[in-house]
Amino acid sequence: MNEHQQTLMEFMRQQSDKLLVQTLQHIGLTFISLFIAVLIGLPLGIYISRVRKLSGPVLGIAGILQTIPSIALLGFMIPLLGIGAKPAIVALLLYALLPIVRNTHTGITGVDSNVKEAAIAMGMNKWQVLFKVELPLAMPVILAGIRTATVINVGVATLASYIAAGGLGEFIFGGISLNNTNMILAGAIPAAMLAILFDFLLSLLQKLNFRKVKGAVKIAPVLLLILSCFYFIPSAYGSKLTAGFTPEFMGRQDGNLGLVSKYRLKIHTIVISDAVMYKAAQEKELDVISGYSTDGRLKAYDLVVLNDDKKIFPPYYAAPLVREDALKKFPQLETTLNKLSGLINDSVMTELNYRTDYLHQTPERVAKDFLQAKGLYKAPQQSNGEVVRLGSKIFGEQYILTNMYSMLIKGYTKYGVETKTGLGGTKIVFDAMTNNQIDVYPEYTGTGLLAILQAPRNVINRLQSSKDSTYAYVKAAFAAQYKIKWLKPIGFNNAYALMMRRQQANELHIKTISDLNRFLNTK
Repeated sequence: MNEHQQTLMEFMRQQSDKLLVQTLQHIGLTFISLFIAVLIGLPLGIYISRVRKLSGPVLGIAGILQTIPSIALLGFMIPLLGIGAKPAIVALLLYALLPIVRNTHTGITGVDSNVKEAAIAMGMNKWQVLFKVELPLAMPVILAGIRTATVINVGVATLASYIAAGGLGEFIFGGISLNNTNMILAGAIPAAMLAILFDFLLSLLQKLNFRKVKGAVKIAPVLLLILSCFYFIPSAYGSKLTAGFTPEFMGRQDGNLGLVSKYRLKIHTIVISDAVMYKAAQEKELDVISGYSTDGRLKAYDLVVLNDDKKIFPPYYAAPLVREDALKKFPQLETTLNKLSGLINDSVMTELNYRTDYLHQTPERVAKDFLQAKGLYKAPQQSNGEVVRLGSKIFGEQYILTNMYSMLIKGYTKYGVETKTGLGGTKIVFDAMTNNQIDVYPEYTGTGLLAILQAPRNVINRLQSSKDSTYAYVKAAFAAQYKIKWLKPIGFNNAYALMMRRQQANELHIKTISDLNRFLNTK
């Protein structure tokens, strides 16, 4: 089947509306944080230039803040400020402080003392010396600091999408999750162009003499405020409700693409990490989220699954995928992995997920407790040197299953185990298998049908109502196309689902996805 491969320009044209929204959000986040950083950093830089003994500690603290990895800093912000724009803005302004404070301090202390003495001799007071002598002479250095802070903020702002603050990082994270180069570049190229553009414009401002800059300085705060307001433009034209979808869900036919094509669903959507999505729904930052039908956080956050009345989410039997050459290399592997077959139903998997997702028990502990309860756990044997490579996607259920398989292999065989967990979305982990980087990972039949095989619509429609038919189809197709074998199903069905807070769904009388669509379309 020779299908036309979409080019970058075709993808960007197709996603032009979303690209515009993300660009406006990105500019807004950059300049909101920059504006606040200038309001704090400029006076602070002036102050430590007067009180020299504080310059070391202040610059040291600002330097330490900038050495904290950006994703870690965002992680620190979430418990304090929740998710969304607030933690992103605070993190960005902390990154912007150092160059602004440092350059303000350096610029003012670098003014020739003879010039300042001459100004005092002419009868100027300390405020006149500051505003008429020191700041004008230090302005090129100060602008260099603001210029550096701007470029830093444009880059770091791509991470804001990880905590549902929007921006061009939505495309970048989505592309990484789906291994979609066009999607990655659709976010990365505009972000790079923004950094280059703002750096160039500020470099021109930096080269002007103060007489010309003086007028620009007066309008600079107004310009910063206008650019900051860009963040709020998309939300002004949003829908009644806000949805949060994971990057992978956004790019799948059994996800957002199916919702748009089959339900004609139009809802203001934020791309968000699975790690914070459920918490955002609980805190009323989001109204609708994507998720999994066996997710333990359904119980923890009192969420309700909306009925998929048009059946875009196919049945998802979970089962281990194994390379056929690995089965030949490790003769005991298939029998060992199949010991889990039929033992975990939907309610059991939901409870196991609840323990990891909400009670924060480690996947190792949850896996070991389950195997012990079923009488399957055995102490690890001495390895014979042969190593089975296990992989997983990047959510709790996969970690639990991978740990179960690791314990079974170590207990029932003499094979060693190497685990490569958290490999990202389906495309990445499956590519790792086809490229001989891993031997085994847990997969779902619906994902195999739609995301990997990308079966024709008539095949999907024929198989959609039967778990067993879907399993038989993907098993045969994977063996023929990839030399990969589906072992026996574990027993539970983990389908994609749309979820809402139970109270809100009841108040709005929303039970199905069609009900949600009707609510969004009512005036």
